[in-house]
This record gives sequence, C-alpha cells and structure tokens, in this order.
Amino acid sequence: MNRERTIRVAVLQAAPVPFDLEASTDKASRLIREAGANGARLVLLPEAFLPAYPRGLGFGTIVGNRTRAGRDLWKWYWEQAVEVPGPATRQLATASRDAGTHAAIGVVERDRGSLYCTFLIFGPDGSLLHRHRKLKPTAQERVIWGEGDGSSLRVIDTSLGRVGGLLCWENYMPLARTALYQQGVEIYLAPTADPRETWVASMRHIGCEGRCFVLGCNQYLTRSMYPRELADEVRDQPEVMCRGGSVIVSPFGDVLAGPVWDREETLYATLDLDDVVRAKMDLDVVGHYSRPDVFEFGVKARPYEAPPLQ
Repeated sequence: MNRERTIRVAVLQAAPVPFDLEASTDKASRLIREAGANGARLVLLPEAFLPAYPRGLGFGTIVGNRTRAGRDLWKWYWEQAVEVPGPATRQLATASRDAGTHAAIGVVERDRGSLYCTFLIFGPDGSLLHRHRKLKPTAQERVIWGEGDGSSLRVIDTSLGRVGGLLCWENYMPLARTALYQQGVEIYLAPTADPRETWVASMRHIGCEGRCFVLGCNQYLTRSMYPRELADEVRDQPEVMCRGGSVIVSPFGDVLAGPVWDREETLYATLDLDDVVRAKMDLDVVGHYSRPDVFEFGVKARPYEAPPLQ
C-alpha cells in the first residue's frame, strides 16, 4: 500500500445537538466536509458525539432500584442511538467520501435491546473500516452501556499509516494500550468525555510511551444546549458541563496543537510519519525496550464465549 508520510489531520472539538440524532449527524457531516475542504486527510470527532454523551443524567438509578422516569429517559436515548449500519452511518460515509478524508467518530450504538459506546472509522471512499465497542464503561456509564470484547481491539492499515484507538478511560488500561502498540499503531485516536487537565497529560504520556501521534478529542458542552425536557435533570449542573481539552501530540510527547478549552474549535496539525520511526531509536515498548524473556502478553481476540457448564 502506498502511504503518505506527511499528512494533515483535524480534531473537531464540538458539541452535538444532545439527544437529537438527526441534527447531530447533520452537524458531524458538515464538520467533516469543512475539515476535508481545509486539507485534512484524517478527521476525529469526540466520544458519543451521536446522539450525545449523557453528562449529568442519572437515569433514575440507585443501587437496588430503577424508576419509571429513568427507564423512559433511557428509552429516549435508545431511540436516538445509532444503528450500524443505518441511516446515520450512511450519512457519515457520504460525508467522508465527499470530503475525501478518513473520518473517526464516537457514537452510542444500538444493537437490539442494548446500547454500546462505539468508535467508528470511515474511509475516504465511504467504507466503514472499523467498529470498536468500549471494553469497560466507567462508573455510572455501566448502567446504560454494555461492554465490548477483544474482537475489535485492532489497528487498521490505511494509506495514512496504521491507525487505531481507544475510547476515554479505556486509555487508562495499560494492556489495551499495549495491544495497539503491539500492532504498530502510528496514529492513535482517543475520543473522550474527560475534560480534566490530567487528560492532556495522559495524551502526552501515550504519545511518548507508544512512540505514536495521539489525537485526543473531546466535546464542548453547556447546560443550555440540553433539550428543554431535560432542564430539571441537569439544573444542578454548571453552565459549562464539559470544557473540552482536545489536543494533538507527537511521538515524543510534544504538543502540536491545543489544548483548547471552553469553546468549539477545530485543531489542525501536519504529521510527519517518519517521526514515529525516529522516536523508536531509543524507546520501543514492544520491541528493543521490551523483555519477552520476562513478560508474556496476549489478547483474546475472538468474541467471548461462555465455557460449558460441565
């Protein structure tokens, strides 16, 4: 495969139209086309951009009890979620093709009666190249999202290089990161909902540790963006519910663009993929800096199957 060694990338720190799949998909498609028109060959949008990361919502749950109102809210969220394939993915595929760019986006995926926090990558021809479901939802997320498995823990080979990524706090799972490093990830995508400054430090650490470019992308979200029907649910939240903090990092851990806070903004950077090779001169955590005589590592790549009862 002929690869481009110098590429322009875009990280889209933006807000969806919360709980409105159609409007959010329209916005994502517009942003993808705009970034492509500005020369981006790879575009990244945040975690759960479609139809929104449900920040501040409890879905009527306490240990041992769920309310009818909370179930109704989850039903609304389920109805606005993305089917893969479905109308939203077809629209995103068209936007990627029109823009001539790779586009990666976090979505809430609906599969039968379950929801998953999912990461999709589309090719510049409109093909769906990759789908990854979050391995471990964090804290209250476990009430609303199911778990993925090792079958999607992989890096894909593209004309831009080897691209892979993890969602939000999956990036705090050292062995999940190692699985991507082992597959030679060069462009590491990290859509998130974490707006803390420590997230930027994590992105820099991953770039330095993995000797890869890292694109960290978050939403900018305010309370007033929520639909009127949810005003009471989020009334105790601050007006700025998610500050952002999107950033682009080099294989040496240097910040190339961002971090950007408290607004919607598109970050651009030009990546020299040869820097991945240069950076591995003194550190390759799955190569000359590893100790396979001491450590063993493997991924159960097939979907989980329960063992027989006897």
